[in-house]
Amino acid sequence: MITNAVKISVPLLAIALLASCSPRMAGTWRVERFETTQPGQTGVALRNIGTIQFYKNGSGIKNISYAALGVTHNDQNAFKWTWSDGKYVTIEGNNSDFSKTWIIMTNKKKYQKWKSTDGTNNIQILELKK
Repeated sequence: MITNAVKISVPLLAIALLASCSPRMAGTWRVERFETTQPGQTGVALRNIGTIQFYKNGSGIKNISYAALGVTHNDQNAFKWTWSDGKYVTIEGNNSDFSKTWIIMTNKKKYQKWKSTDGTNNIQILELKK
């Protein structure tokens, strides 16, 4: 009897925790700032490069367009996302600078600041505003 209660309550608790955190991300966010830098060097910061739409079901759409150092980037692709412990957001998609696990630095209702790396000593900072 106790094991059945545990089997039922654990998934319900997990769903409740996920539902309490992820709605903050649901909606359309403007990419206010996207910066790439290396330790000890001046980085490249881009402003207002598009929007990212997060849906409550864990999917989303990016509408990003920017040019940096003579290279134009367009990212209008669907993606999957997960929210982990209020500390990390993972975006999964094809060939995107945004597809990775991000560390949540600031987590407010209308403002998010995330950091990540690209695996080659570049640090990326993403600031989102609703």
